[in-house]
Amino acid sequence: MSVKLKDKEFEIFLSNENIDFRISELGSAITQDFSGQELILVGVLNGSFVFIADLCRKIDLQISTSFIKMSSYLGTESTGTVRSILGLEEKIEGKNVLIVEDIVDTGISMDYLLKALSALNPAKLSIVTLLHKPDAFQFNYTIDYVGFEIPNKFVVGYGLDYDGLGRNLPDIYQLSTP
Repeated sequence: MSVKLKDKEFEIFLSNENIDFRISELGSAITQDFSGQELILVGVLNGSFVFIADLCRKIDLQISTSFIKMSSYLGTESTGTVRSILGLEEKIEGKNVLIVEDIVDTGISMDYLLKALSALNPAKLSIVTLLHKPDAFQFNYTIDYVGFEIPNKFVVGYGLDYDGLGRNLPDIYQLSTP
């Protein structure tokens, strides 16, 4: 099955069933690792909104959620520059914080966010990403929980977009090769 968004054709890459199963596994691992502790989930908007909604229901802990909005993409390419658009309002000092990201590819946005949140002195700062592109990754920080490692291809669906379109697709699609 394929979908067309604007001028690009995309083919199915990960089904919603596979995504849901993997999120259950991530939720169990996070529940175990933070057992008996409170946790703040910080979703990176816009892409993480679907993932964080499903993930938080799979975590059996006392959690709160917050969001930060950042962007480094234009079309299908990273600009290499991070713009922080909307800041974190909750106090995270001395608290366990789990950054929830839809995708980590180059790692530029996450590096920026890690530095910004570390300066607020959380007790523990961890990362969960639904998708990770190790071939594009330019840093050496640890990503604590990875849903799927994927090739360095552009993907949409399940919160990820192409110029604002495709976030509502229940599956994840990759750019078709011509």
